[in-house]
Amino acid sequence: MFKSVFTKYVAAFMLIIFVSFFLLSVILVSNTSNNSIDMKKESVNDASDAVGNFITQKYNNSATVDFGRFVYYENVESDISVALNTVADAIGDDMFVFITDENGVVLLGSNTPENMEARLPDGVVAKLSSGDEYSEYTSMGSFFETSHLTSAKVVKNTDGEMVGSVFVCSESERFQNLVSKTIKAIIVSVLWVMLAALVVVYFLSERIISPLKQMSRAAKEFSQGKFDARVPISGHDEVAELASAFNNMASTLEKNEELRKTFLANVSHDLRTPMTAISGFVEGMLNGAIPPEKQEHYLQIISTEVKRLSRLVSSLLDISRLQAGDRKLVKADFDICEMARQIIISLEQKLDSKKLDVMFECDRDNMNVLADRDAIYQVLYNICDNAQKFSYEKGKYIVKIVEKDEKVFVSVRNDGQGIIKEDLPFVFDRFYKSDKSRGLDKTGVGLGLYIVKTIIDSHGEEIWVNSVYGEYCEFVFTLTAVQNNQNTSIQEKLSRKKSDK
Repeated sequence: MFKSVFTKYVAAFMLIIFVSFFLLSVILVSNTSNNSIDMKKESVNDASDAVGNFITQKYNNSATVDFGRFVYYENVESDISVALNTVADAIGDDMFVFITDENGVVLLGSNTPENMEARLPDGVVAKLSSGDEYSEYTSMGSFFETSHLTSAKVVKNTDGEMVGSVFVCSESERFQNLVSKTIKAIIVSVLWVMLAALVVVYFLSERIISPLKQMSRAAKEFSQGKFDARVPISGHDEVAELASAFNNMASTLEKNEELRKTFLANVSHDLRTPMTAISGFVEGMLNGAIPPEKQEHYLQIISTEVKRLSRLVSSLLDISRLQAGDRKLVKADFDICEMARQIIISLEQKLDSKKLDVMFECDRDNMNVLADRDAIYQVLYNICDNAQKFSYEKGKYIVKIVEKDEKVFVSVRNDGQGIIKEDLPFVFDRFYKSDKSRGLDKTGVGLGLYIVKTIIDSHGEEIWVNSVYGEYCEFVFTLTAVQNNQNTSIQEKLSRKKSDK
């Protein structure tokens, strides 16, 4: 029945409100009825005691023995009925008083109903004969047509014998009317409150559910390949935070989709270009279009293109292994300074070709770290190779290693074009290439830094980039330091300046 969250939300709130008001109404009606009856009982009992004591005292002080005669003559002389009416009016306009003899015959009454019987039921007379008081919420048989709250006081002579009784009665219909009016007032109040609550809950629920519906629609659009869908954000509550997180996720998905498309285009280009060259040169050799004396030159080109393909396939395999978790780290103690020297030497020809001013600085001659040697070699080589690749000619090329707080900080800096500020958060994303024109980097596909970041993260370390576009770029990563016995403090600085050849 309730399929949507909105209907469930509204129905639950309305059910809670209804049950709460129902219980409150039951308690309120019950307490009102009980308190009203208790107060009326107390009032009726007090009135019967007062009138009974008054009649008893007056009778015992009179010279009349017959109680019926006493009531008749006293009523004629002092108008007892007037006194009874005064008492009845004083205690409530819904009450009446009457006097009976010892046999239950009504002698005198005030404000009595017209349809009241002239004689009490035998059962009531018997109860009065056995005691001084009678209090009951009853119709007293056929004496009253409706239920009455009744209290009686027995009148006795000086010998203690019953000579009559005084009754004070109140109609129960007044109580029922009071309860009925109370119930009606509560029902009307509940209906108004329910209506107001329904309006408030409806708009509140709509405000909460609406962003969720928009997120659902956006998610469906994502599944159809539309990554530009966004959810409007309003307010500063939890729902707004969820919408903001959803939009951030959408932006990331859109960025990843763009990078994926760029990657596919780059990979397709990087695969097609060398394959076309290799195929053309091989076919030229086979059909004799390339003379034998030039074949060595073209074989060298083919070898270069094959190595380029090998690097691309190797990067793709590294990505696959890293994502699958198949590449296990084997941590060991090794000298990061010596590794950096070896990498700089291996890049000597490329550094010389750009006439770079190379500087190598470290706190000590040997600085050991705990990490996977092959993985860190791949990280440092990739960063150093990128630094020379994007350096200006005759610019500075600085590799620096320092130790602080049991951490070794390795930084590689170059004077070059750098990275624009807007691209810095995406440098380590898959398929990212800062050189989108491929003017400076014709061999990369945007996977190297992603692999670097993944390796550093798997070590539990950090890596970041500092750059000012058009001036420099610096990559820094951390490793866990291992204390060794060599404490010789030196600073090695190698500076090689080559003149233009």
